[in-house]
Amino acid sequence: MSAPAARLVLASDPSKAAPLDPAQPLTIGRASGNRLRLASHGPVSDHHAVVRFSRSQGWLVCDWQSRDGTFLEGQRLQHCRRLEDGDEIQLGPGGPVLRFELLAAASPPAAAPQPAAPIPTPARAPTSVEVDGQSVAVATIRSAAVQSLPQHPHIFSWWLLLCLGGLLLLPFPLLFWPLQLAALAGWILLGSRKQHRLVLVLRDGRALRHSFANRRTALAHRNGIRKAIGQGADAP
Repeated sequence: MSAPAARLVLASDPSKAAPLDPAQPLTIGRASGNRLRLASHGPVSDHHAVVRFSRSQGWLVCDWQSRDGTFLEGQRLQHCRRLEDGDEIQLGPGGPVLRFELLAAASPPAAAPQPAAPIPTPARAPTSVEVDGQSVAVATIRSAAVQSLPQHPHIFSWWLLLCLGGLLLLPFPLLFWPLQLAALAGWILLGSRKQHRLVLVLRDGRALRHSFANRRTALAHRNGIRKAIGQGADAP
């Protein structure tokens, strides 16, 4: 529960008011250590009352070691009582009256009107695409696809041949095992490399191919061409 801004106003002199701080209780009394000192009022005790804020209950008034009691709306306090806007606190019979007032929260400034967003101009569909340095009219493209093929299709045969040949070095383990490990590493490294080609099939039956270093770039070009010719990006 957030604390609403509030203050205490001396009923006999409304020009005198004490603001309330939710982080620090307002002690009221005759002694000099009080935050609200009322030294010239007879029934007020040295430490008479406290007004504090509770997150669960709101603003509260409590009697604090007073001789003659603290009254809220004419009733003597036995325990802390919640304050409502306009409640009157009297410090002892015939003593000074403090009126509790809630302060209206300042309304936030009106937001400045935002300029209307410009209406985007629809992008014009391309009439041609560039494939391997050659300009191809979109109207002549039948389909676009991406092929991912191994860069070294015969690497397994070479690895197998090297392993079999290495058996001749079996009596020499210091040569045999490094050769086998190097052959295995070469097979894994070279066998995992692939080339990605964008293949355009034209309406006259010709096929155009363009290679890319990675599959993501090839797929981005394929999807852009499919969009241009009116096919979905996920079309087979």
